[in-house]
Amino acid sequence: MWDKAKLIFKDGDLRRKFLYLMLFLAVFRLASSIPVPGIDADKLRQFFDANQLFGLLNIFSGGGLSNLSIVMLGVGPYITGSIIMQLLTMIIPSLKEMYQEDGEAGRQKFNQYSRILTFPLALIQGFALLTILERQGIFNFTLSQRFGSLLIVAAGSIFLMWIGELISEYSVGNGVSILIFAGIVASFPSDVRQTLIAYDPSQLPTLIAFVAVALITIAAVVVISEGERPIPVYYAKRVRGMKMYGGSTTYLPLRVNQAGVIPIIFALSILLLPQMVANFLSGSSNLIIKNIASFILGFLANNWYHALGYFILVFLFTYFYTAVTFDPEAISKNLQKSGAFVPGIRPGRNTSEYLYKIVSRITLAGALFLGIIAVMPSLLQGATGITTLAIGGTSLLIVVSVVLETAKQIEGQLSLRAYE
Repeated sequence: MWDKAKLIFKDGDLRRKFLYLMLFLAVFRLASSIPVPGIDADKLRQFFDANQLFGLLNIFSGGGLSNLSIVMLGVGPYITGSIIMQLLTMIIPSLKEMYQEDGEAGRQKFNQYSRILTFPLALIQGFALLTILERQGIFNFTLSQRFGSLLIVAAGSIFLMWIGELISEYSVGNGVSILIFAGIVASFPSDVRQTLIAYDPSQLPTLIAFVAVALITIAAVVVISEGERPIPVYYAKRVRGMKMYGGSTTYLPLRVNQAGVIPIIFALSILLLPQMVANFLSGSSNLIIKNIASFILGFLANNWYHALGYFILVFLFTYFYTAVTFDPEAISKNLQKSGAFVPGIRPGRNTSEYLYKIVSRITLAGALFLGIIAVMPSLLQGATGITTLAIGGTSLLIVVSVVLETAKQIEGQLSLRAYE
């Protein structure tokens, strides 16, 4: 481990990438500490203490929402735009072809559409969020101030999206995931401090059990994230001129969790949408709309219903994202073109059906695991009463997955330089 750390700092290119990463994260943390003018800090603190919804939203803002900074929306609008584009690939064949078959140029064009969609979504989410907070007495805006604040928070979201793109291009890891990771890690010391302040000696066994479950969760996420189902692949022998090619054996690694951390992010984005809409409509003058919004808020405030919805969404999005990113038919065609085959399975359609069946089975295990791990800490929080660590499950899943993904990229960079 120390040898690899030395290699990172000795290699000029890797050292430069890490310095860029530190610079981008410093800019991000600086932006998240600049508040929107006109905040009542006491009411803001009271509001966040009593509202779990905005605690979840604070994950996507990287901690910027807790002090209503200029980047209070975080990368939420960009994630929502990406979700919409991914859903459209299931409806519009040309988008699916662009994303899966047109190579790097097609994916860049697809991502560009997601970026364009981010700004109107940022305006909509910013307007809803500012209106909700203003009704709580946290803001007191004139019309011009509201319009200016809306443009500021929308521009802040675009700025974070740009920072994320720069991290992906010039540094290591996925930029959007690293920004979310940085926000979670930055809030961890304050969560621990609040837990220690509210510490009661009689709760020591409960606290130890909570920490033990967190450690088991981390270990389980690592095991599932690294788990693979190897599919043996044989290359047929081919004679070209006086030489014989092929005859080798390899395997196709199918990960148990093909989707990584994306289902968690997608599920949270969708889960928060009805709560935000209901919060926005709760102040309506129409009695029917107000009653419907109150019913939705009361329904979602139930910890068990919230956990059930979270579990179902994580489960469904795991299958959905795996279906979007893993195409058994395309893999089967590529194997057939290169003269490869799976032992005992005919090339072509039979291979595609075989791969689809295997992926469906292992994805079932991965989806169930992610769903259970996602809701377990929330249920434990409800049972133990440790409110300062209420979103620990979501945070752990994102942090561990991002660390594993980034570590693999660094390992790849080190292997490439060792080969050179």
